[in-house]
Amino acid sequence: MRIVMGAQNCGFGPVSELVAVSRPLHGHDRVLVGSGVAAVFARRNPEAFDAVHDTTGTTGTAAAEMTDGLLRGSDHVISVMDAELVLRAVVAGRPVTMVDSLFGFWQLTRPLAAIRERCVTMPRSGFEAADHHLTGLTPHERIVAAHLLATHSVVQNFPGVTERAADFAALGAGPRMHRTGSIVDAEGLSNAACATGTEHDLLINVGGFKNFLLDFDVNDDYMRLLHRWLPDLLRDWPRFRRVLVCGGPYGDGRERTVSAAGRTGECRLLHQRELLQVAAGTPDQLLAPGLTALHESIALGRLPLAIHEQHYAHVYTMRALDGTRFGRIGGRFTDVVPGHPLPEDDLAGTAALVELAGRVRKDDELYARYRRTFNERIEHYVSLTPAQRQHGVEELRRLLGGEPVHSVMSGILGTPIISE
Repeated sequence: MRIVMGAQNCGFGPVSELVAVSRPLHGHDRVLVGSGVAAVFARRNPEAFDAVHDTTGTTGTAAAEMTDGLLRGSDHVISVMDAELVLRAVVAGRPVTMVDSLFGFWQLTRPLAAIRERCVTMPRSGFEAADHHLTGLTPHERIVAAHLLATHSVVQNFPGVTERAADFAALGAGPRMHRTGSIVDAEGLSNAACATGTEHDLLINVGGFKNFLLDFDVNDDYMRLLHRWLPDLLRDWPRFRRVLVCGGPYGDGRERTVSAAGRTGECRLLHQRELLQVAAGTPDQLLAPGLTALHESIALGRLPLAIHEQHYAHVYTMRALDGTRFGRIGGRFTDVVPGHPLPEDDLAGTAALVELAGRVRKDDELYARYRRTFNERIEHYVSLTPAQRQHGVEELRRLLGGEPVHSVMSGILGTPIISE
């Protein structure tokens, strides 16, 4: 079976989930098409695909023609939160599975029934006509529409998913929806769990970072703040002799090394499975609260400490998990500037976080408060006993668990999936 795949070009979360879905499908011809950070991640994990078509730098027309040509030659399409790929697959008449780890997150400005009606009446004569028919839907509503248009819908368990799935079911006819547990690289995690230790005392996972607003050189105050703070972390915490900061901002020759007080912080981008090895063997871990990295930590039996939010989805995640130990101990920008307005909107909320990171970075008084409150969070985190950490992991497992994603995909594709 020839399977064309793509992921939303928004950080490393979607494409790392696509890699997790793709790896066990090695009995099929796995073809990825994508651009930006999605293509970067795919190129760094080439064993997960049989072909990678990178549309970065091509014109919109050329990229569309390449994608449509691949779809015409496909037997099935898998999209991780890429609404346009779903729409193109539907127009091409190909069965398509929409995979989503943020199903409960998407904000709607109109009733779900109205979005469904728009999907039911959508012309299938060509992409332009179908895309025009959906004009007016917000980006979030287009992702929800993609679920309604898809042949199958695979959603990762999280608070709010049950309620939204019930809303879908109440509409009557719709896609076959499958709820799953962690969408992670199960085989890679199993192998990583055997790791005996690493040369680092602390791992800081900042994820892919780049999305619809954030970039490595634009709206990057979050990373600039992190770089201001890293030498102070080394000064304040003698126990962290060697720190590894890993994420998308350090790819393509942007690695850096920071030294302070005789201790070292290395900033690099690792291959996915190499990062899992480091995560399994490093005793203390800080992470930007993305769901994929969190699920990987849970699978490895590690309770991480959340660092301050990069974008609005991180705010959503921390609020939803507030009743857990992970949620209670995590860092938030509201610890530093409680009165800073944060619009309840993906784009505007993310822009507000960018502004807030810039304020904290540039204002010495705010930065001193940031450093102090972050140290308080770290002090609490490192004081947790092994039993307390394990309890934190177990409560997340109970809350977020579900059927393994490879079993779900096996049922959808109608073929057994066997690990390599």
